[in-house]
Amino acid sequence: MAVQIGLTGWGDHDTLYIPGTKAKDRLGQYAKYFPVVEVDSSFYAIQSRERFAKWMAETPSSLHFMIKAYQGMTGHQRGEAAAAAALNDTGQMFAAFRESIEPVIEAGRLTAVLFQYPPWFDCTQDNVRLLRETKLRMGSIRCALEFRHQSWFMPEFRVKTLAFMEREGWIHSVCDEPQAGVGSVPTVLHATDQELTLVRLHGRNVSGWNQGGAPNWREVRYLYRYNSAELREWADHIKELQQQSKHICIIFNNNSGGDAADNAKELMDLLGLNCPDGEGPYFVRNEPEPPAVEQLELF
Repeated sequence: MAVQIGLTGWGDHDTLYIPGTKAKDRLGQYAKYFPVVEVDSSFYAIQSRERFAKWMAETPSSLHFMIKAYQGMTGHQRGEAAAAAALNDTGQMFAAFRESIEPVIEAGRLTAVLFQYPPWFDCTQDNVRLLRETKLRMGSIRCALEFRHQSWFMPEFRVKTLAFMEREGWIHSVCDEPQAGVGSVPTVLHATDQELTLVRLHGRNVSGWNQGGAPNWREVRYLYRYNSAELREWADHIKELQQQSKHICIIFNNNSGGDAADNAKELMDLLGLNCPDGEGPYFVRNEPEPPAVEQLELF
């Protein structure tokens, strides 16, 4: 694997597809460009085992999956939704999630399950205990951990946080995101797993980062295009992380304005990476074929 670059989801990256490409055909087209994709639909609902099996059948073995943990497993639900979730058995929820991703595991195409915790998940003894319990529930499945509360990397906790992740077997999800108060974390270039490190690039839209309650927050939060200097900086960061971890998986999540795919291709070019078929990242694959010319009926 060495270094793999991909995007969050495959439905919204219009620049990858021929106009008119059907939704059901997009994942197969995506796989021509990138070797890994982050599945975010699993965050909103536990997907069926059959759906994952279908994705395995419809895509080449070169495509691997980073699967986002269901929101009930990371405490994102609050208010009435949280109260309703509390009535369900946590063990059953984790079991259902593990069962749903079995086709990906059996195919050898699971990069990891990403546990991204909400901005109110701070560094406390209760939450440390919850992380330990969560890791136990996931068994031998590889799990990546991403924080959104600054307290985990405050000077008094940073070393202990990283040591805890190493001890408990959590893969560090290194973030690039706006530094916009307590609900954001710094970029910490430290691998906690010798085999794999995850990098997620969220953009640097400071003004839009904390607009979660706004009606259009999805349209503005990740509205950012990395410039060439910023991507060169990240190319250097990746080389630094490669000294600590054998494999690096990079996910671009800055897609509010459709910038993720272009930025991913540029970083691939900077790192000298090719697409799964061996072509360079700027090779055009999706030109429509010319219509067949019908032979005239002479008789």
